[in-house]
Amino acid sequence: MPKSDKLLADMKRLHPQLIDLSLGRIERLLAKLGNPQDKLPPVIHIAGTNGKGSTAAFLKAMIEAAGRRVHVYASPHLVRFHERISLAGPAGGKSRPIGEDELVQLLQRVSEINAGEPITFFEITTAAAFLAFSEKPADVLILEVGLGGRLDATNVVAKPVLSIITPIALDHSDKLGTTLAEIAGEKAGILKPGVPAVISQQEDEALEVIVAQAARVGAPLLAWGRHFDAYEQRGRLVFQKENELLDLPKPGLIGRHQIVNAGTAVAAALALRRFGLNEQTIGRGLAEVEWPARMQRLKSGPLTEIADPATEIWLDGGHNPAGGQAIAQTLADLEERSSRPVHLVVGMMGQKDAAGFLAPFRGLVKGIVTVPIPGAHEAPFQPEALAALARELGFNATSAPNASEAIRQIEADNVQPKRILICGSLYLAGHVLAEQEGVAQQSN
Repeated sequence: MPKSDKLLADMKRLHPQLIDLSLGRIERLLAKLGNPQDKLPPVIHIAGTNGKGSTAAFLKAMIEAAGRRVHVYASPHLVRFHERISLAGPAGGKSRPIGEDELVQLLQRVSEINAGEPITFFEITTAAAFLAFSEKPADVLILEVGLGGRLDATNVVAKPVLSIITPIALDHSDKLGTTLAEIAGEKAGILKPGVPAVISQQEDEALEVIVAQAARVGAPLLAWGRHFDAYEQRGRLVFQKENELLDLPKPGLIGRHQIVNAGTAVAAALALRRFGLNEQTIGRGLAEVEWPARMQRLKSGPLTEIADPATEIWLDGGHNPAGGQAIAQTLADLEERSSRPVHLVVGMMGQKDAAGFLAPFRGLVKGIVTVPIPGAHEAPFQPEALAALARELGFNATSAPNASEAIRQIEADNVQPKRILICGSLYLAGHVLAEQEGVAQQSN
């Protein structure tokens, strides 16, 4: 077992992964560390329900295409914790997850300085990330909110160069609120006086809250539908604002929802021209972007070897109703180009709106096989209960002990080429990628 695995496990045991939204604990620890959050490269702060990771990935690719060095903080990880802290490479190079030795030293430092004081796992690891980012040179830090915004541990950064709010939907309602307006209020908590903010496509209820909060704090807004728009046309991405029209390559991440994420990233990039961003570097970033578990086609590994060579296996980490709608639309678009039976392999966390996630797939999929989520830190849906729920919604649904057996079941029931999508949870997606890569997954 890598030493970082043990250190992270100790942190979880000593500092349970309870979600207690507050800034006092992390501010205390950061003060002991010398306030590294005040010594970071220029920060792009991203909140939202869906599309945070994809928007960050597009921006990272664009900024790196301009020859600039980029740190990235994201959560949760898919396979290894190291993915959460990506450190900038040399100028012109890509950032990479923090190395094992460096991560071990970092975790030991923050644990020693925290000295057993109460703090959550996310808070102490965020403090560690800030320490790493403050000590390594970079031109930009893309900082992704963990949960919410207003009281998220990342919101101790006082003056980012840009704030971004991606599409808001109902998710984590037990922590953030039961209406779009309440959730939007938490996300809009990242807006800062005088800091420009790019606001992605939103429901009116959410946008009204964001606009009101921006006016209260004095944050200049650039909002989808009011100040800019983006759409696909003839296999290209067209971006327009009042005095600018860009004809750009189609985004490298597939799905109509990625047009929204890409358009949001373009608007952000145009607000960051001082980092060398222009139409050429923006276009390169759109085409060269990489982001796993977002409608990712699996082309090699143990799971694909189980399936017929003509069967397509796809992976997506979407897990809420808005995510289900986006994935279903992408599958429908794939069906238009290449008709074949669609099957889902689904695992979900128990607190998620499973019915809302599955509903958009009605009439689109032939069957669903539900699976457990190995190593989940919270209680996942039991496969049998999730399958029963799917049957209540009108799906042909069964359960299996794991993704491999689910694929075997699907292949045994029908010999013709098919399309299988594994979805419902980022934790499940991470487990699948770990299995494909033949490595041990670290729990989130």
